[in-house]
Amino acid sequence: MTQLAVTRQGFAPATITEAMEFSKMLADSSMVPRAYQGKPQDIMVCVQWGYEIGLAPMQALQNIAVINGKPSVYGDAAMALVQASPVCEGVEEYMEGEGTPNPVAVCVAHRKGRKPVTAKFSVEDAKRAGLWGKQGPWQAYPKRMLAMRARGFALRDAFPDVLKGLITAEEAQDFPDEAKPKAARNPLDALAPPAAPEVLEVVQVQEPEPVELVEEVVEVAEVVEVVEAEPQAGGFAIMVPGKDQPFSTHQTLEQWAEAYEALAEKMANTSKLPARERMTKLRELKDLNKETLEKIDSVTRIKHTASYQKRIRALGAAQ
Repeated sequence: MTQLAVTRQGFAPATITEAMEFSKMLADSSMVPRAYQGKPQDIMVCVQWGYEIGLAPMQALQNIAVINGKPSVYGDAAMALVQASPVCEGVEEYMEGEGTPNPVAVCVAHRKGRKPVTAKFSVEDAKRAGLWGKQGPWQAYPKRMLAMRARGFALRDAFPDVLKGLITAEEAQDFPDEAKPKAARNPLDALAPPAAPEVLEVVQVQEPEPVELVEEVVEVAEVVEVVEAEPQAGGFAIMVPGKDQPFSTHQTLEQWAEAYEALAEKMANTSKLPARERMTKLRELKDLNKETLEKIDSVTRIKHTASYQKRIRALGAAQ
């Protein structure tokens, strides 16, 4: 029977045979992360990664992950590895411009004998990368995600030898999933179909000229009882496409959120506009009210985002 050496840090496979037996044992356990259960080969590679960057086997399994095809280490583990290195003199993290529309996460990494490395990641950076408001951690913990991006850039630039080229898992989660196979494109699809009166007529129906939503707004005002006809000073206003004045104003964010959701639902279900135009109106409604949407609590904001995406998918399928 294979004997594993026991050290102060736990079991330590010394040979390839021991490592394989160790990996098989862990793969059958429910105490390892779900991604590694039943996968001894992945466990073995993960443990090897851990040895190379200074993590014990169980630490490696908890802190190293392959996300979207990229091996990565969680931000807290990256910080621990750097701070444990003798070349690290300290790491500073703080926020600039809190309370402004564009707060900035800052990370300053100090390495012995070198100038400090400073990395910043702002809300504007997140917007350009298509991350701000993204469903998941970017909605639930936006401040921490900004900090993790700044941390990942600073630590990788200042301590590449310590991290061995691994990126943070928080950054890897935002990369496109390269593991998903892409459908092959048939070159015949690029050929234009033969012109036919029936096809041209259908295209014209799906590409109507934009129309104002005046009739629909009036109809919604009769359905949503919580909205008010006249804006109130100091309240939260709902803006609608094509109107300079608020559609309604509410004293609390809870009332505003209820009225906004009812209005969006009414826009999505109206039969007076084609599906494509309803999709456009929903996007414009969301963009016009983005500032207030960011003020509501994260749970309600996530629900609004889920409802919006569900309506867009339904309308896209109806075209």
